[in-house]
Amino acid sequence: MKLIIAVLLCLACTNGLYAQSGFGKSEQINGDWKFTLNDVEDGETIPLDDSRWETVDLPHDWSVKGQLSPTLASATGYLPGGIGWYRKHLEIPADKKDEKVYLYFEGVYNRSEVFVNGVSLGKRPNGYISFLYDATPYIKYGAENVIAARVDHSQSADSRWYTGSGIYRDVWVVYANPVHIEQWGVYAYPEQLKKGYQLQVEVNVENGLSEASALTVKNELLDQNNEPLAKSSNKLTLAANQSGKIQTALKVKKPELWSLEHPNLYKLKTSVYKGDELIDESITTTGFRHFTFDSNTGFALNGESMKVKGVCLHHDAGVLGSAVPREVWKRRLLTLKEIGVNAIRTSHNPQATDLYDLCDELGLLVLNEAFDEWEFPKRKWLQGWNVGTPGFQGSYDFFEEWGEKDLGDMVKRDRNHPSIFAWSIGNEVDYPNDPYSHPVLDGGAETGFTQPIFGGYKKDAPDAERLGDIAERLVKVVKQYDQSRPTTAGLAGVAMSNQTGYPFALDIAGYNYTESLYDHDHEKYPNRVLYGSENRHDIEAWKAVTSRDFVFGQFLWTGIDYLGESGRWPSRGFYSGLLDFGGFIKPRGYFRKSLWSDKPMAYLGTYSVSERNRDRGPSMDAWPIWNYEPGQSVRVVCYTNAAQAELHLNGKVVGEKKPYNNETGIIFWDIPYEDGKLEVIGMDENGNKVSQNAIQSSGRPNEIKVISDETTIEKGKVAHIVIQVVDEDGIPVMLSDDEVSCEVHGDAKLLGLEASNNSDMTDYTDNKQRVFHGRMIAYIRAGEQTGKVKVEFSANWLKPAETSFEIR
Repeated sequence: MKLIIAVLLCLACTNGLYAQSGFGKSEQINGDWKFTLNDVEDGETIPLDDSRWETVDLPHDWSVKGQLSPTLASATGYLPGGIGWYRKHLEIPADKKDEKVYLYFEGVYNRSEVFVNGVSLGKRPNGYISFLYDATPYIKYGAENVIAARVDHSQSADSRWYTGSGIYRDVWVVYANPVHIEQWGVYAYPEQLKKGYQLQVEVNVENGLSEASALTVKNELLDQNNEPLAKSSNKLTLAANQSGKIQTALKVKKPELWSLEHPNLYKLKTSVYKGDELIDESITTTGFRHFTFDSNTGFALNGESMKVKGVCLHHDAGVLGSAVPREVWKRRLLTLKEIGVNAIRTSHNPQATDLYDLCDELGLLVLNEAFDEWEFPKRKWLQGWNVGTPGFQGSYDFFEEWGEKDLGDMVKRDRNHPSIFAWSIGNEVDYPNDPYSHPVLDGGAETGFTQPIFGGYKKDAPDAERLGDIAERLVKVVKQYDQSRPTTAGLAGVAMSNQTGYPFALDIAGYNYTESLYDHDHEKYPNRVLYGSENRHDIEAWKAVTSRDFVFGQFLWTGIDYLGESGRWPSRGFYSGLLDFGGFIKPRGYFRKSLWSDKPMAYLGTYSVSERNRDRGPSMDAWPIWNYEPGQSVRVVCYTNAAQAELHLNGKVVGEKKPYNNETGIIFWDIPYEDGKLEVIGMDENGNKVSQNAIQSSGRPNEIKVISDETTIEKGKVAHIVIQVVDEDGIPVMLSDDEVSCEVHGDAKLLGLEASNNSDMTDYTDNKQRVFHGRMIAYIRAGEQTGKVKVEFSANWLKPAETSFEIR
């Protein structure tokens, strides 16, 4: 079977004047909120005195600033939840009295309720979904208004990983004419013509007046130089307090396609007129591309067959928690692209709009995922790791009421991003006996499934047959708002789910860690499109993709280290990423680069050899350290995409030329340690040098050195400053764990210091942190005043360092 996705043009609202709500004129209101981590009685009322509350800027995550404790849930990184209140005093100008006023929240974790001037606007339990409220009836124009939000994350272990707590994404006030484009009301999809393309555009408009409105809706497609490519104009008459839509077609002869290498983007300008008056306008970015999924030949983008080299990503960034600035995501995504990553899976929930915008701009495919739980919870450790009886906190209790709306809102918000190529309705909701069960879990020849799983069939557990019914419901919701992309899910219990309607409700099927069933299921279900939705890092899992045309790719667990899902204390989070908490490439990231990148590369790592590990295969987690005892046996590993490699020490060959090892993907030598410079030379089949990499023995820590900084920063943006401890010759001291202090002078704020040590459970709220492998990154947000900012780093016994940048 061949599932063909038509040429697609997608829209992603731009930053600046237009919030992601997609209509009206927006103002970001992130500054100067009052916050208290208490459940305050009557916290929404106007007279309440909040002057002694903490003043915070949004986005804000209170959990990451909390006290780490081994008695808290390992699932969320041993960090607390709680109940908090936010309040903002906002003046609404008198000249807005003829306009409607909306509040748009990109994400609040979780179980939030929003108030204006003491009146509740509504509740939204899902912490990952963006939502909008009409505040107009309760607004005082020309006066101060009190916005309040109660956030209830008292069920702090409601997830298997770190979620964060609070208003952790942007908030906007949106001013609009009573007649305006609906929230997320512009949707476009194209058709390929014999000559060029025809873009089908749908615009939904609502009339908030008590009288009919005669309107004109104009659409204009603009190229990179803002030159018009196509235009349309449509009449629309709306009855009082009613909504309606127009559909139109824009013809484009030869658009430049959006691709991974050339993510070409355009703009679509949608305008609504009442007579000659412009009453609403939406500007979005757009890109043309098409793809196909085939059950035999896999995936093709713009007609080019390719393997999806994907990673799963959670939404936090170490010390920053879940309140992650756009600049931090950009640096991380660019680093992943450098490794060879071409796709992101949003595990396991919708993420911030910034992430999708960046994937559009940088050229990364996105598999957008909605849920980790449906109607029943999964087991979670509530106190420590493997301690006591697992609990069942989660999001399941509001799934029946909110699940379909949450999914529909995710699709409507994100459907216009060219980067998104599939919708996932769930992850591992079919985990055997957690919670669903099925007779096939007993095993037996008559079932064809010979290995009983997790205690076998449990007749009192929820019936796995329910999975198919729920999946059909959710797929229907997706198709209601977007039929241009396939639906999918990450299946954990494939053998069990194959006995239900679950995988058959999907367009493409993701297998989590189930490479062993690829061949069997391809033969049994020849029309099923298969891929690895969650996979190990070892080379065998990748070979399972490259050796089969019908498996179109994989998503590694995981792309970046993340908080939560921690092991036994001390452990901040899950440590299997290609990048660490600070966004630096780890050894396994370089190993993956050797498999995925087309650019010549070589990497050296080492570890000591003992009788216990001598016969083991070479590790993909070897750090670039060259400091051991004289004569000590050391294994030197090389991750490379060169045909062969040779090892040199102090200019002499100490490791004979060896060919690339197709079994392990790693070339290695066991040699005795000697101080100096260790270098590997990667060569082609003819012995010509194509790549090289070197590491060097270091002396004692001597100095802090700034190795990466920025000279100018825009107002409100975040600077990344990387420091490295070096010896007196300037060589990085990988073994250093010195405690470094950071002082910022000028109109800027230190957001956090991240050294990426998973076992460092010290205070992350101050300006001191121990380096890890001698390295650390400082995140510093520029203020709103132009001028110079000086940043100083110091440590006992080390020479200090300083750098500066200009705010412009």
